[in-house]
Amino acid sequence: QVQLVESGGGLVQPGGSLRLSCAASGSIFSINAMEWYRQAPGKQRELVAAITSGGSTNYADSVKGRFTISRDNVKNTVYLQMNSLKPEDTAVYRCKIQAIGHSGTYYLYDVWGQGTQVTVSS
Repeated sequence: QVQLVESGGGLVQPGGSLRLSCAASGSIFSINAMEWYRQAPGKQRELVAAITSGGSTNYADSVKGRFTISRDNVKNTVYLQMNSLKPEDTAVYRCKIQAIGHSGTYYLYDVWGQGTQVTVSS
């Protein structure tokens, strides 16, 4: 069983910063992609940032230049550094990992975190 534990959310004023962490634990052979999603009330879930095992990154246009995704492969942890936060960034942020399993052959599967609330308000 693989579990993801997210932390770092909270209340911050506009222009402030937060750093989200998502640590994977359990029986993990390896981790491929790691991603951060967010969903605000009444809005569709959107991909915020993604990082591959090789370190390539992708960002939503709305967060480019403000958010940075990174990963620590030793700790099996993905981070999301969020700077210059705006009220529009308010949402529940969830991480997702694409894990690699091995049972004779290799296979991929997704694991989702429970989410952490980020509120940007003055």
